[in-house]
Amino acid sequence: MFVPIQDENPLRSISVAYVTVLLIVANVAVFLLQAASIDPRAVVSFALVPDKFLQVVAFGGPAFAPTDGFGASAPYTLLSYMFLHGNVFHLAGNMLFLWVFGDNVEDAFGHLKFLLFYLACGMFAGLMHVAMLPSSSVPLIGASGAVAGVIAAYLVLHPQVRVWVLAFRFIPLRITAALALGAWILTQLAMVALPYLDAVPQAGSSIAWWAHVGGLIAGAVLVVFLRRPGVPLFGRAVGMGGQKIST
Repeated sequence: MFVPIQDENPLRSISVAYVTVLLIVANVAVFLLQAASIDPRAVVSFALVPDKFLQVVAFGGPAFAPTDGFGASAPYTLLSYMFLHGNVFHLAGNMLFLWVFGDNVEDAFGHLKFLLFYLACGMFAGLMHVAMLPSSSVPLIGASGAVAGVIAAYLVLHPQVRVWVLAFRFIPLRITAALALGAWILTQLAMVALPYLDAVPQAGSSIAWWAHVGGLIAGAVLVVFLRRPGVPLFGRAVGMGGQKIST
């Protein structure tokens, strides 16, 4: 797996990726609120729990569960879950990918459409997770589904852009986005396929692989319709003169 550091892809239509920065700030702020909370039920209240969500949305059950520490109605958890994280490493990993790749997707969409895109990818990711694990009572949290949508959009827009990554967490490499992000995407697909091949247990993973796949699907589809007029798909690589640290 490659850890992204920066890409060589300057902004073209906007000067600052305000929405990307605000999303990172919002995720960090919510994490700090989580850490300061004295009620352990707070996270569960705002997490997406598949069986509770279906009980409310599909079968008209009570909107609040006895385990809820706060009044978070189950349908709204489809939005709130993506701003919660399990620990600082979970948060840092998601925010790093958003930092490196989010600005160029925002540049291709515009601020408002990028915000709607990000939220839509996260919500579709949550729905995919619920659909594939409908009886699960394990809370789903994290921005991974929404960030997966950003990754898919970036790959469709800029597959040949050069990206600096850390291979095996220590070795710096300059490779194409197609290789860096393609490897990540193939890993997600493999992890949802392996249980059906009896290669790994059907349950027990702490990572919501299906949510990642849902985000990838949403991102790859929505980028076609939400990009600015004239923004090409599968654009050419930016030369060395365009090197920057992503904002």
